[in-house]
Amino acid sequence: MGNLGKLVLFVTLVFVGATSAWSTDPQVPCFFIFGDSLVDNGNNNGILSLARANYRPYGVDFPQGASGRFTNGRTMVDILGFRSFIPPYATARGDEVLRGLNYASGAAGLRSETGSNLGQHYPFAEQINHFRNTVQYMRRTFKGNTTKLRDHLSKCIYFVGMGSNDYLNNYFMPFYYPTSYEYSPSTFATLLLQAYSQQLMQLYNLGARKVAIIGIGQVGCIPYELARNRNSNNGRNNSQCNETINKDITIFNNGLVQMVNRFNKQKSGAKFIYVNTFQTSKDIAANAASYGFKVVDRGCCGVGRNNGQITCLPYQTPCSDRTKYLFWDAFHPTEVANVIYARKAYSSKSKSDAYPMNIQQLARA
Repeated sequence: MGNLGKLVLFVTLVFVGATSAWSTDPQVPCFFIFGDSLVDNGNNNGILSLARANYRPYGVDFPQGASGRFTNGRTMVDILGFRSFIPPYATARGDEVLRGLNYASGAAGLRSETGSNLGQHYPFAEQINHFRNTVQYMRRTFKGNTTKLRDHLSKCIYFVGMGSNDYLNNYFMPFYYPTSYEYSPSTFATLLLQAYSQQLMQLYNLGARKVAIIGIGQVGCIPYELARNRNSNNGRNNSQCNETINKDITIFNNGLVQMVNRFNKQKSGAKFIYVNTFQTSKDIAANAASYGFKVVDRGCCGVGRNNGQITCLPYQTPCSDRTKYLFWDAFHPTEVANVIYARKAYSSKSKSDAYPMNIQQLARA
């Protein structure tokens, strides 16, 4: 959700014109996307789920209207030179799968129970199964030539952004899930990282080599959590982040760096990178004015304290100038914010933003 994007989602599907601000030709032959509502562009539309955004005002600035969850603006698909958005797996047909698909599902997590409070969705394990189906189809397209297929898949970029719902719609929701009672923050992070590594190994075995692992952003600073923070009272907006949440997420993010290093050292041909959206979100919040933001503690569209107690409702009127808001709704950044995330991930020379290389370098590797 987010001016059609979501939480730290700066990557997905956007309508691209004949030319791009960054490139006129695709820099890689295909782009496959795995994740949650931050990059879901329609996979949840046909299932019984509250985690979808195929209604106004979502898509208010998107040329083709609201059709699902995806970043609205010149994001990674544009940067990589694709001339049209990458289609969702749920509706993809024929040879369009050759240039990539989006398997992301709103509310999805690494754990199977994550997000069940929002209805049906496709956890990461199921998304990988969907990719497995895609590889089977592509094998027929390549007439059974496994060598050519593997070569094709090895040149693609795989965007993987998982984990935020395992905290937001699991660990930090103790009235619905028991995980915070059963596991310490470090133990829970370890369990998530073990599952993540095993699932990424399946992706690697299916042919993925250039993989961008997207870290979790400052969940403790999104409008939803600001509104829930007990320091807020008397119905007033709260601007104090929940640093307990941010601290727990940092444990997981640190583990992602170690996981990336292991894949690169132990797996032949692996080129995994870590995109530090947590650091970027801190930078944007600390230097909001220099980025052009005037409002960083409430959503452009939403209900209640910080416009974060209830996310943007169908046909609700959003703020008039979305370029001044860091957050679109209770959970997700605006288009302008997503563009900042995308640019840093793509071209930043700082290893604190992208490690051990950025996405531009990954495309060329």
